[in-house]
Formats: sequence, structure tokens, C-alpha cells
Amino acid sequence: MYYPYFRGKQYELITIREAAGLMASMGFVPIIEPVREQTSGLKKTLDVLCDKGASAIVVVNPQIGEYKDDGSGLITLVQNEFADRNNLFLGRLLTERMQTDEVVQVCGASEDRQIALIHSGFSDARGLAPQLRDRANISTSVFLDDCCGKLYQRHFADHGTKMILVRDGFQPRRNRDHPDAAEFFSDLHATFRFENMDGFGDFLIVGKEYSEIGGPAYTIAIHLTYIDGEKDDEMHIRHFKSVRQDTPKDPAGKFSEALEKLIAAVDDNDSKFIESSAIQEFRDLHGRGHYPGLGHVKKLSMKHHIETLADYFRRQEASG
Repeated sequence: MYYPYFRGKQYELITIREAAGLMASMGFVPIIEPVREQTSGLKKTLDVLCDKGASAIVVVNPQIGEYKDDGSGLITLVQNEFADRNNLFLGRLLTERMQTDEVVQVCGASEDRQIALIHSGFSDARGLAPQLRDRANISTSVFLDDCCGKLYQRHFADHGTKMILVRDGFQPRRNRDHPDAAEFFSDLHATFRFENMDGFGDFLIVGKEYSEIGGPAYTIAIHLTYIDGEKDDEMHIRHFKSVRQDTPKDPAGKFSEALEKLIAAVDDNDSKFIESSAIQEFRDLHGRGHYPGLGHVKKLSMKHHIETLADYFRRQEASG
């Protein structure tokens, strides 16, 4: 149903571990594109997912980070360390640089493990689709929405695999440039079946754009999503920004400013935010006046996003 797309940064792996039980119970399947050669955090995350009974897709040919030139170590990790776990799928990114014969070859080389094809710029759908039809080890086709349109997708519609559409709802900007008012994030959770898909995904509140470049933040922003029942269940996002935005100094104080706005919003009588475990932790941080670091803040926002979607689907199921 829901396929959240993660990179393997530490705070993202921690998010997956902490949400593993919920994702298992809801049938959510995280897609993980590792970006760090150090695999201890990834292995720990996959162990937790397996122990909770969750499925996951591990991208074994990442196009970013420290594995972008050689992902063979990831294949070895999944095949050797998790040989008896059939709920971990090998994810293969199909990019614009790949040739059709190459795709067929790598799919044939992993016949003992289920594969998820992640269509990310590859163009020869007409040539590839007939060669992969009826291959038992290909379980899922994941389409990155900005890389392949409906004419491309239709070539794989009769393959008997799950069809997943991933669409990025997060607008990349400098923190200070995010609007103060709520803005549209996505409606794919409510419309993916009308797209003839079996499931959907997004890049949570981080977005598809990836950068290794870090630095001091002039503006601290906390991103929170909610589903608006008064607008046909659209998902919207709020960006709670610090008051001070002219210096990188005092991140703890600026986090407090942004958090003050968040707490006021979730306490408002007209608030549409669910009272997630992440919101409860934000309340605790507010009460203690504690700044846990930006990675931890992003983790809480991601957990809230996952819990918001879980709450939506529970309500849908309850209403019939």
C-alpha cells in the first residue's frame, strides 16, 4: 500500500526502526537506498524490520552517496546476512544510462531473491517489458513519477506484479523560503487506485533531492503533514520556522521558536494534526526546553508523517 522512500542516513534508519512495528501492522513497505558504506546501521534496521514481520526493498545499485559506483556489497549483505528472510527484496534502479540487455542480465542473476524494479529514467519500456514478462522473481514495479509517464507505465501493467507510484510532495527550498501558511503536499494516498496502481509512495518530508553538503542553518524549520477531511482528504504540510533567520548562531534557541509555533498549532481547536507519538515527543521537548539536534527533529517529522497515513487508512477501513 504505502512505500515510503528513504535514504540510508542515520536519522532515516532510526525512523524506520522506530516505526517498524507500525509499518508491519499496516503493510507499509519501506524502500531504502543506502548512502553510507558503513552497513552496521542498515543491518540493524533490516534485523528490526524482519523481527517485526515487515517487508522492505533494499536498493542495491544506489545512484547517490558512497555506493553510487559499486553496490555489490549491498547484494552480499542481503544475500548472505538475510539468506533466510524472504521479506527483503532487492531493489534495482533502472536509470537512463542502463541498456535493456543489462537490465535483463541483472534480473536473471538474482533468481533466488525477489526483485523490485524502480523505474528511474530508463526509457526503453517497449523493449524491456516483453523480456521480463512472467519472470517469477520480479514482484514489484516502482515508478518514480517525474521519471516515467503513463505511456511508459502501461508496458508493465499486464506483468502480474505490484504497481507502485512514488511522487515527491515536498517542495525543495531554503528553510526561510517555505510559506507560513499550509500548502498542498499530496493526494496520492486517496487517488493511487484511480491511477491503476496497487500502492503509492513519497519521499516523506525530506524530498527526493539529495545532498551531502551540510552546514549551519540560518532558519530552523519543523515540517508536519496532516490530512484535511474538509478538502477531499488532501494531505497538506505546515512549515514551522524560527523567528530569527539572519544568523546561524543559537540553533537551540531557534528550534525553541519554531517549536513554540508548532505547539500552538497542534493545540488550536481547529487543528487537523493527529496526536501522534511524534507530537507527544515534541510536547515533551517543549516542556523540557530541550534541543535534540536537527536529525532527531527530522526523525520526529517523518514518524508523524507515517503515523498520519496509518491513521488515515485505519479510518478508511473502519468506515468500510
